[in-house]
Amino acid sequence: MFESIVINGLVTGGMYALLAVGFALVFGVARIINMGHTAFYMAAAFLIYIFTKMLGFSIIIAAVIAMIVVTLLALGYFKAAIDRVKQHELAVMLITMSFAILLQEILLVLFSGDYRGINPFFEGYVELVGIRVTYQQLFSIGTSIACLVALLLVLTRTRIGIAIRAVSQDAEMTNALGINDSFICFITMGISAFLAALAAVVIAPINLVHPYMWSPPLVVILAAVVLGGLGSITGSIIGAFILGFVEVILVTLVPGGGFLRGVASLVAMIIVLIVKPEGLFGVVFEEERL
Repeated sequence: MFESIVINGLVTGGMYALLAVGFALVFGVARIINMGHTAFYMAAAFLIYIFTKMLGFSIIIAAVIAMIVVTLLALGYFKAAIDRVKQHELAVMLITMSFAILLQEILLVLFSGDYRGINPFFEGYVELVGIRVTYQQLFSIGTSIACLVALLLVLTRTRIGIAIRAVSQDAEMTNALGINDSFICFITMGISAFLAALAAVVIAPINLVHPYMWSPPLVVILAAVVLGGLGSITGSIIGAFILGFVEVILVTLVPGGGFLRGVASLVAMIIVLIVKPEGLFGVVFEEERL
């Protein structure tokens, strides 16, 4: 049972980490609380389903197309609806939440509320320390960790990454130095949506696809970002893995634990806000940084 918890915790935590990092990245750079962030995750999952089950594409081609389409959708959505009002936090929260609900209702009309499955990238399994681990689980864990490491390297070793971190520190100063903060926010939104789509790629063949799948992860990633520290990329990753393991432990060991996953995340978020408002790895609210 311990080994099973470790494997499933890494799979779930990796998916939450990809979502939480994308959310934290947009918040850290543009100060946007994107309540519709997980809608991109849902859109990518449904696109993969459409391309594989309805159009007959291979799962790899479907995943690539889904990630590209979702990224372009997010960029267009950002320019059309968010960019002009991004200074108004409440307006952004209402717009992004409305976007997620609208997408949910569209999918309900088109596909009803039925649960649907996606074929895995890799069939079969391997036995590790006495338990069967599917190749899809290994693919999910490896892809999540590799992409998180790659993102951290981009943020610390590349010019665009340094520009993103600079804008998160002081947008006015970076503008004075010739860095277009609006363009950096635009690029960050694209990266965020790409990570959300990637989360769908690694988890959709394991979980089921349905029009309500965007809301449970949203609660968890909000809690993970608060737990790790608002604006902290590393903190968001660690917070996501902590909550991922908590969720798996509840589902595995507690009768009816599947209904307590969101509650556990909310309780963790409330406790952190009361005891240590800046989170485990954040700084005081006035000085939040990437």
